[in-house]
Amino acid sequence: MKEDFLKYQAQTTPHPLALEVSHAKGSYIYTTDGLKHLDFVAGVSACSLGHCHPRVVEAIKEQAEKYLHVMVYGEYAQKPAVELTKLLAQHFPGSLEKTYLTNSGTEAIEGSLKLARRFTGRTQILAAKNAYHGNTMGSLSLMDYEERQKPFRPLLGDIGFISFNSEADLGKITEKTAAVIVETIQGGAGIILPKDNYLKKLKERCNEVGALLILDEIQPGFGRTGKLFGFENFDVVPDIVAMGKGMGGGMPIGAFSASSEIMDSLSDNPKMGHITTFGGHPVIAAAALATLKEITETDLMAEALEKEKLIRETLVHPLIKEIRGMGLMLALILPSEEIVNEVILRCKEQQLILFWLLFEKKAIRITPPLTISKEETLKACGIILDILDEIDNQETNC
Repeated sequence: MKEDFLKYQAQTTPHPLALEVSHAKGSYIYTTDGLKHLDFVAGVSACSLGHCHPRVVEAIKEQAEKYLHVMVYGEYAQKPAVELTKLLAQHFPGSLEKTYLTNSGTEAIEGSLKLARRFTGRTQILAAKNAYHGNTMGSLSLMDYEERQKPFRPLLGDIGFISFNSEADLGKITEKTAAVIVETIQGGAGIILPKDNYLKKLKERCNEVGALLILDEIQPGFGRTGKLFGFENFDVVPDIVAMGKGMGGGMPIGAFSASSEIMDSLSDNPKMGHITTFGGHPVIAAAALATLKEITETDLMAEALEKEKLIRETLVHPLIKEIRGMGLMLALILPSEEIVNEVILRCKEQQLILFWLLFEKKAIRITPPLTISKEETLKACGIILDILDEIDNQETNC
């Protein structure tokens, strides 16, 4: 299978990890060679409930026997999508009462940008440096990273950049600004938390000039920070929130939510201001609804904070310079990119799945399923510590 994978399937890197997957269950991915791999990444925060969670699988089966796709998004009332958006509204704070369902997080970003420009009548969008919002042309335009942007120019126009956590840059937000978009917690930059009430001050500045605040919850969302949405930790409610990844319990989905006043501006002048064929697909919406219910009806969010504490208490080592993040959205900061690469690849050999971050090369991503057990968490930490000991001993002997 690996040979055909490399020959026929388009690759995203020259050297993919290329695990040959047989099946997956709970916190483990099983490969065709009979090995089971403890997943400490959860599909890059996508598999909130682990792999093939029974509640999600049952929802998929039940809906698949009723109907699949029946009409382009927004024309027919379909129970899974209606119930999902209603339940989201019940859990959102403030006026985030209407949700547009999409196929992915990056499409949710695209829709959010269009919505902000349509509602405000302005064109300027400000994004944060070292941000990651996806890879479609609009999302890529929000990435202040020349290496990734240069091959695909020209990109979306009237985009500016501010530094995350910089109060001095708030003055760049003016009456010309349609929206400011930031990740609630910067993921690819190294799991950077907002500090000193930054998000609250950012929202206040947007209110002063009539700009909208878009928060990207694609990675922090759906219980990963101990709250359903990351922004609930920081005393702020955005005008628009974009979602994806962990929302679907392993199925492809995204969404953006806003007040009725803002969201309704997409429905007219022009009509169908944002359209999608498969957004709100009934099977995927059913999976997302089951995921949302499981997260909100259990203790998983509180347990995420307990597991964070366990990880921080256990992963103590001279080569770990810092553990950033909150809940189960964490990053180990090591001395060098070389050590990061060595740890991730050696852990793969020990059947522990870790992964990199996009911009911060000294970081290892730790984003396990919310359902991971304490025993599995300790097992993963033990493997990491053993490999760090081996690397530390090698360097000492050299």
